[in-house]
Amino acid sequence: MESILKSQSESDQRLVERVQRGDKKAFDLLVLKYQHKIVALVARYVKDQHEVFDVSQEAFIKAYRALPRFRGDSAFYTWLYRIAINTAKNYLVSRARRPPGVDLEVDNGEYQEGSPQLMDIATPESSLARDQLEKTINSAIDALPEELKVAVTLREFDGLSYEDIAAIMQCPVGTVRSRIFRARESIEKRIDAMD
Repeated sequence: MESILKSQSESDQRLVERVQRGDKKAFDLLVLKYQHKIVALVARYVKDQHEVFDVSQEAFIKAYRALPRFRGDSAFYTWLYRIAINTAKNYLVSRARRPPGVDLEVDNGEYQEGSPQLMDIATPESSLARDQLEKTINSAIDALPEELKVAVTLREFDGLSYEDIAAIMQCPVGTVRSRIFRARESIEKRIDAMD
């Protein structure tokens, strides 16, 4: 797995170097590679679907303009994620709103695979319990301080490594681990209070 990530990073670095030499088509390849991840990331902050695409496009434009200064100190996608998060936050600030919590899509098969209890046969009781659990989780995530919310979202929903999250959040790995631990603990307390 580590060698796959390393080769992806090297591939990204070659594309970045091509863009820095004036090859605009190389940037198109980077956009194609990461557009779905960036749109999904922005959608966690911006709820209006039309705005999600605009904010995502703005993030790519900012990345393109900043690419001549990209030194490769971190992987390209961690750098791009940081730009996308900042662009989404700036959008919300400009609209005088705080970033909302992450919405869990109960019907999303990707997350159901890891949660067999959510795949139970839908009875009215189980549907109600699932809806209450989803609301509790959303509420718990929404109530988290910003740095905890970002850390747990990048880990649990994007599946990023602690190292990648540290690069995106520009803090030590130990701080990321602590933030994720505190976020999970807070969410679990809210779920336990449901019983």
